[in-house]
This record gives sequence, C-alpha cells and structure tokens, in this order.
Amino acid sequence: MNDSHDAILDAVRFDANGLAPAVAQDHSTGQVLMLAYMDREALRLTLETGLAHYYSRSRGRIWKKGESSGHVQRVRRVLIDCDEDALLLTVDQEIAACHKGYRSCFHREISGGKIVLVEERVFDPDKVYEDK
Repeated sequence: MNDSHDAILDAVRFDANGLAPAVAQDHSTGQVLMLAYMDREALRLTLETGLAHYYSRSRGRIWKKGESSGHVQRVRRVLIDCDEDALLLTVDQEIAACHKGYRSCFHREISGGKIVLVEERVFDPDKVYEDK
C-alpha cells in the first residue's frame, strides 16, 4: 500500500466496531444502488483495486461486490462526508447491485401507507446463485 492510502485510511473515523457506512451510487445516473459497510481493509482493497469491497456484518468478513454473481462495481470516485465517518462510492455497476435481482437495493417505495415495488427484476437470483 502506498503512503497516500495510509493517510486516507487514517482520516476515516470508523465506529466502535471498526466500520463506516458506504453508499454506492451509479456514476452515470445518480441512482442509489445500495448501502453497505467498510472496514479499514475493505476500503484499502477498494482504493488499490478500483473494485468495491465491503465488510459483511452477517458473514463477518470482507467481500468483493460481485464475487458470487459477477456483478462487480468499478469505482469511479470515493467521497467522504464532512464528519469523516461515512463514504459515498460512485460506481459503474455491472448488471445489478441487489442480490434479490433488482438494479438497486432500494427498489420499493413507501407510498400511501403501502410498500410499492418501483423497479422490475433484471436477473433471476435463483439462477445466478444456484451453485454458490
């Protein structure tokens, strides 16, 4: 790792669990794709490879977005908020971000007292994840 990455990693204020929220946004359209968490190592890998890496709280490990599906996120920009405790990644998303088959994890809207689907599935998760 280079010295500039060390300085960047030191600037991020990770929480007591060593995590910072990271929002992934489509670089071209501005659509919010997902919210995940990064630890220091996930951010380092993201900066070094140009591919989004996150920390999975449920699996207790780092994962590269698309490692199972092939739906990687090529990072265009990494922004840090004014409190230095949250990240925004603008990405070029392959196929979809949501493991349930939608382009965005935010594919439902609360409207009129109901939860309404506002996107169509772009892939069948049973086929993409069947042998994984």
